[in-house]
Amino acid sequence: MTATDPTGAATSIWSLLAGRVEATPDAVALIDEHDRSETFVEIFDAARRTAAGLRELGIEPGAVVSWQLPTSIDAVVLSLALSRLGAVQNPIIPLYRGREVTAMVEQCRSQWLITVGTFRGFDHALMAEEVKGAVSGRLRTLVLADGLPDGDPTALAPVQDGADEVRWIYTTSGTTSAPKGVCHTDGSLIAGGVGVADAIEATYADTGTIFFPYAHIGGPDMLITSLWAGMPLVLMEVYEPAAAVALMRKHGVTITGGSTPHYSLLLHQQRQRPDTRVVPTLRVLAGGGAPMPEKLFHEVFTDVGVPVLHGYGMTESPMIASSRPSDTIDQLATTSGRPVLNCEIQIRSEADEVLPIGGTGRVWVRGPILFKHYIADGEIVRPFDSDGWFFTGDIGQVGRQGHLTLVGREKDLIIRKGESISPSEIEDVLVNHPAIANVAVIGLPDEVRGERICAVCELVDPGQTVELDELRQFCKESGISPAKFPEQLEVVTELPKTPTMKIRKQQLRERIADPQPSPA
Repeated sequence: MTATDPTGAATSIWSLLAGRVEATPDAVALIDEHDRSETFVEIFDAARRTAAGLRELGIEPGAVVSWQLPTSIDAVVLSLALSRLGAVQNPIIPLYRGREVTAMVEQCRSQWLITVGTFRGFDHALMAEEVKGAVSGRLRTLVLADGLPDGDPTALAPVQDGADEVRWIYTTSGTTSAPKGVCHTDGSLIAGGVGVADAIEATYADTGTIFFPYAHIGGPDMLITSLWAGMPLVLMEVYEPAAAVALMRKHGVTITGGSTPHYSLLLHQQRQRPDTRVVPTLRVLAGGGAPMPEKLFHEVFTDVGVPVLHGYGMTESPMIASSRPSDTIDQLATTSGRPVLNCEIQIRSEADEVLPIGGTGRVWVRGPILFKHYIADGEIVRPFDSDGWFFTGDIGQVGRQGHLTLVGREKDLIIRKGESISPSEIEDVLVNHPAIANVAVIGLPDEVRGERICAVCELVDPGQTVELDELRQFCKESGISPAKFPEQLEVVTELPKTPTMKIRKQQLRERIADPQPSPA
């Protein structure tokens, strides 16, 4: 916290907003690509009216509400309205389709699903009805075809802070195909957002962006950063690099980013206009969610003219470590920075011994920034040790000055464009293709996506062929998100296996990412 922070006593996102409104009511809060602009007090008033409208529709405090909306001012207002009501929110990224949304609604035991009509050519309203039918009719749906509900805010019950109660359920891909519910409190999300704001030194003089899905856990991160610092945010429903550059230039954006692909795409825009700064007001790129190649940092620093303050976080802990403006070039390029405020990091061996500085081992995290528990098949799971530490699934080391360097991960996940994707979910679909006998889905290094999805297949008939487009169409018909379609296909005679018949995925990654010449 800083001496200029008027929101330091906030215990809920609603009280954080109220503190900001008291401090700077008429400062601009949100701007979208359609030139709509709202101040903090206007957002506050709109959220109160929306909360009253939702309450009149029957959404009560404590109700579990899934919502699937593009990044927009209305999405932020709806989210704040649900916070005012004391509902439990389950944000869902708009790319997800019926199969995934049904699984998420089932896992969260949602009572409501709020969505839009049609977005990017896809009928979300129709999908909502299909999801409703798939979960035995207990679900109620609300399609925001004509804007947000409106009601009389004077009829609302008094605010219930509930600082330590679960208010958010994010569903994340694990090493199995079924999503897990990652349960957060307002307090844990506030700790994450304040950690970001402190690390990147955000102030009221900055202008930030949300050019990624607001339904991602990074959405509240940036909203809380905005409320903490008093800075406006520029929003885009669909990220398009050239349009994003024009929007940033128009509004004098100083902080942007999101994940590694955003850095790469901005670099590409800069190289198309090498004689001028692509965004003259930009002072820093910030983000996380996927590994950042050292080469990319140096290219952005040299060509775009600003540093990347890359960080490390996950759905279970919205921020863990972040680079800072005071870091050296080498630290910025090769590490994930130091632990953010209210977060501790510990490196342990496989035998659970705490390792000394410089030792490489499992990354454990502790602090109020952590989620409260998982929900898996209706059961609450608390994956913490007796001292409150959580194993991230990643492997890393901490240097003498406290910087974390990640060297790998134990989890069998693909991190594509900052999103965690379960390979087994895709495998469960592909194995049903009539030409495929066995399949392994792996992530391969990709400069634009972070990782790309590669399907390695054994065929039923070795003399047969199968095409990538055919597999992608098969995935589409299965109802999974296009973001999970294979982007590379490799056909092998036999998948390598361990003595216990587990597929050696690391061996496949090494073989395919660095193909060796065939023996003579």
